[in-house]
Amino acid sequence: MVRTILTPEHTHIELDIPAEYVGKKIEIICFSLNELEPPQAKKSMSDFWGTLSDQTSDDLRKHIQDSRNEWERYI
Repeated sequence: MVRTILTPEHTHIELDIPAEYVGKKIEIICFSLNELEPPQAKKSMSDFWGTLSDQTSDDLRKHIQDSRNEWERYI
């Protein structure tokens, strides 16, 4: 794999590819690094407050606790 980051000085870029890539399908991607979306913060259970019913929430909490207890038995 060949990957590089550069700052072009013109609208034309000449690309040399490795000999072992000749005859193979390759992907060429061009995008500005500032176009990348920032990573989203990880969500916690509190982010879902009010979207689950109380029963579903209690069932989920019990399942998580049971799973943790099961793992602790194996440690």
